[in-house]
Amino acid sequence: MNINLIVIGKLKEDYLRSACGEYIKRLGRYCTFELHELDECRLSDDPSEKEIASALKKEAEQIKKYAKGMTVPLCIEGKQLTSPELSEKISSAGVSGQSTVTFIIGSSFGLDPDIKSMGAFKLSMSKMTFPHQLARVMLLEQIYRAFQISEGGKYHK
Repeated sequence: MNINLIVIGKLKEDYLRSACGEYIKRLGRYCTFELHELDECRLSDDPSEKEIASALKKEAEQIKKYAKGMTVPLCIEGKQLTSPELSEKISSAGVSGQSTVTFIIGSSFGLDPDIKSMGAFKLSMSKMTFPHQLARVMLLEQIYRAFQISEGGKYHK
């Protein structure tokens, strides 16, 4: 199984990079993991809707270069899943012949509608708002937990 994570922007804080690194290391036992950190489009301090839409389109073009297999964009209007449900989605992708699952985290302005529409399903982490950098850590933890669940590991309680 291959897990592909596409994110807009880079992690700046050491503690977040460290947390991500730990989960990526743990995931090595279960899958081939690829991280694609793509550049966020620069916007003015008070961007117009048109400027935001243009930036999201440019980011979408970058994302499309790396998206493969079953794609799962993270967005607020996505479906919230339990950890066992996410585990089942990842497991069923492999069973149905999809060797790659690609998760996509956009910028603070979200994702272009084209990216959202190409998803097998849209995922929401919560109704609450989290910084995108923290969402990356949370997603990596949940992917690791999903593999532990499918293996019957002790991590998930």
